[in-house]
Amino acid sequence: MSSDPVEVLRRWAESGGVWRVLGRAGDTVTVGLFECTGGQEVDRFTSAESALRRFLGERTSSEG
Repeated sequence: MSSDPVEVLRRWAESGGVWRVLGRAGDTVTVGLFECTGGQEVDRFTSAESALRRFLGERTSSEG
């Protein structure tokens, strides 16, 4: 996995996958990576990078 979480989310969505914010605690965000159907979780990561928090804003997923 890339060390840049924003790039991970961009590539995941560009290849048809779905990402969802699973939790926020202080400056830390946990994001799940799901199959293109949005069904099964494939991977997840937790990050406190400010670039990721800016990218996500108030969004909770890549869906709609």
